[in-house]
Amino acid sequence: MSVRSAGKWKQGALPSQRAKRTWRTRKDPFEEVWEEEIVPLLVTDTERRLEATTILEHLHDHHPGRFEDGHLRTLQRRVRDWRALEGPPKEVFFEQIHELGREAAADFTHCGGLGVTIAGAPFDHLLFNLVLSASKRTGTMIAYSESFEALSAGLERAFKVIGGVTRVLRTDNLTAATHDLRGSRGRALNERFRGVLEHFDLELSLITPGRAHENGVVEKRNDRLKRVLEQALILRGSSDFASAEAYQAFVDEIVERRLNRPNASRFAQELPKLKPLPQTPLVCYTTWQPKVRRWSTIRVNSRSYSVPSRLIGHEVTVHQYHDHLELYYCDQLIERLPRAYAIEAHTIQYRHIIDSLVRKPGAFQRYRYRDELFPTLVFRRAYDRLREQYGERADVEYVRILHLAARTMESRVAAALEQLVNARTDFDYRTVQEQVEPPKLEIPQISIPKPDPGVYDRLLPACAGAL
Repeated sequence: MSVRSAGKWKQGALPSQRAKRTWRTRKDPFEEVWEEEIVPLLVTDTERRLEATTILEHLHDHHPGRFEDGHLRTLQRRVRDWRALEGPPKEVFFEQIHELGREAAADFTHCGGLGVTIAGAPFDHLLFNLVLSASKRTGTMIAYSESFEALSAGLERAFKVIGGVTRVLRTDNLTAATHDLRGSRGRALNERFRGVLEHFDLELSLITPGRAHENGVVEKRNDRLKRVLEQALILRGSSDFASAEAYQAFVDEIVERRLNRPNASRFAQELPKLKPLPQTPLVCYTTWQPKVRRWSTIRVNSRSYSVPSRLIGHEVTVHQYHDHLELYYCDQLIERLPRAYAIEAHTIQYRHIIDSLVRKPGAFQRYRYRDELFPTLVFRRAYDRLREQYGERADVEYVRILHLAARTMESRVAAALEQLVNARTDFDYRTVQEQVEPPKLEIPQISIPKPDPGVYDRLLPACAGAL
């Protein structure tokens, strides 16, 4: 640096500190239409939704050839500045001070974007989040729908993980907790969820419908949770898990390490302010008592489920949890069934009906739930192959193969079908049976009598005379 430059910069501004330009370098292209045409549009746009691109298109229509697309940036700056100086007021969000131990916020969040799979199959799921508003301590549970059972089970699990209960529960207007009030456009608390609040001794605080920001504590936590899970899955190198339980353990570990541990000191201050957990666990299921129909099915909450055929005609008790159903008869647990979620959905297990179907194979072709009788893709491919070979006779062969899978092992039958289908050779039930249950070799029974020493005694006199 020269002495002259140093002296000049010492007396004035440095070269990097240029004065902000306040003058225009070219004529404003919107000067003539701004007050007459653009400002009235902005004044009527009280919600600030009108975009500069739309205004420019409007000007193109009314003044052909006068304005160019390159004028958009200028118009955007003018609209921005007008709204800042003369536009309608914006909504103000008020930062809250959260009292220790007072409030917990709860919500469900969809996690399809994480790309999680269970044993290779896509895992469509939600996560239930409960966050202490003061310390941000978080409890999370995998859910499959925003049902009453999922909500109550999520609260039970989250409060147990946290180790205490707040005085207030903050949530949006979940259909599991509230219902519409006809005529008033409002929502009221369900009696069932009222019982859940009484169990935990909770007060309920509902946000205004359509105002998700009023539950901002858990909404922000939902976004943060999905971001840390996404990053953890990238580091893990795979989004596939052996089971839903393994995935839940992974989520718990990430939540504890990435979300809860940084707030441990704040939570230590809040924990003594929480109420103790209830002494008895919360009942997190809904009870139904359907009668088993002659189709060996029951109807539970507008969904159909198959049950063992020996129960046809009997009334059973069903406990509907958030992820499964438990079937009872005479207070004995008969079976656990996977829960169906969509309205008018169904869950049919071939083992429940195969004994009757193998005696009536003609019913297979037009059976209402026929698609449920293909346990895996290889069974469907095998059936299509049988149709090519035998036509309508394929139904008989396939039903017998399915019966073989029910009384032996489905995996062994599937492996045999995979091999036969890939080989493109003709096969039938007998071919599959020979691979799954090869004939046992008959071992001949050889009987060797016990030696009689008296035989040798009778030989001695004859041998003596010969000598």
